[in-house]
Amino acid sequence: GKMMPQDDDEAARLFRRAAEQGDAIGEYCLGKCYAHGGGVPQYDRVAVHLFGRAAEQDNPLGQYNSARCYQRGEGVPQDIGEAARLYCLAADQ
Repeated sequence: GKMMPQDDDEAARLFRRAAEQGDAIGEYCLGKCYAHGGGVPQYDRVAVHLFGRAAEQDNPLGQYNSARCYQRGEGVPQDIGEAARLYCLAADQ
């Protein structure tokens, strides 16, 4: 941040708290942390799981990022059909 130093560990901790309560934005943000290794170890399988949980709650960012994972085979087997389905869901919002 501009006003405070960036603290990836604290951000991941707060996103985890939100995700554990089923918050779609918390799930998506924690997924991004795992996708990039920000405050947590980089782990694609966990990232795509969290994106999927957000996607199930109609979160377009979760849908889009899940689609990218399926398109690229990151954390899940590559599945172009599932990627297309998720991209369409995200685009419809």
